[in-house]
Amino acid sequence: MPQIIETIDVDVPVTTAYNQWTQFESFPEFLQEVESIRQIDDTHLHWKVKVGGAEREFDAEITEQHPDERVAWRSIGGETAHAGVVTFHKLDESSTRVTAQIDWEPSGFVEHVGAFVGAGKHAVKKDLENFKEFIESRHVATGAWRGDVPR
Repeated sequence: MPQIIETIDVDVPVTTAYNQWTQFESFPEFLQEVESIRQIDDTHLHWKVKVGGAEREFDAEITEQHPDERVAWRSIGGETAHAGVVTFHKLDESSTRVTAQIDWEPSGFVEHVGAFVGAGKHAVKKDLENFKEFIESRHVATGAWRGDVPR
C-alpha cells in the first residue's frame, strides 16, 4: 500500500488552519481532484472526485479528530481504499506546520501507473500548496467545527 507524507508551513495561527480543514465542503476550492463533498453528519462524508479523467464517488468516515491537532479518516466502500491523517503543529503564534499522511491502495491500471511514477505524492504536495494559498489569502477560516472524535 503506497504511503504519501507531505508537509507545508502556513502563515496563519494553528486554530485558523485547523478550523479551515474542518470545512470539508470547501475542499473543492483547493483540492484539485475533488469535485464536491457533502457532509452527512459529524463523522461521515460523501466525496465526488475526478482522478485521471475518471469520476469516482465514495464515502469516508472521520475516525479521529482533535481540535488544533489532527483529523484522521478512512474510506468506506468505493474503488480505492485509503486512509489518512492531517496534523497541525503550532510553530509560533502566527504560523502552523500542516502534515498530510495518506495510505492508499491503487485500483486499476491508471492508479497503479500513477503510484509507480509518484503522481499521488505530487498531487498531495500541490493540494497543500493550494491550501496554503487559500488560507493565507483569507487569514480567516470559512467556518469551524471544534468537536472531538476520539479514536
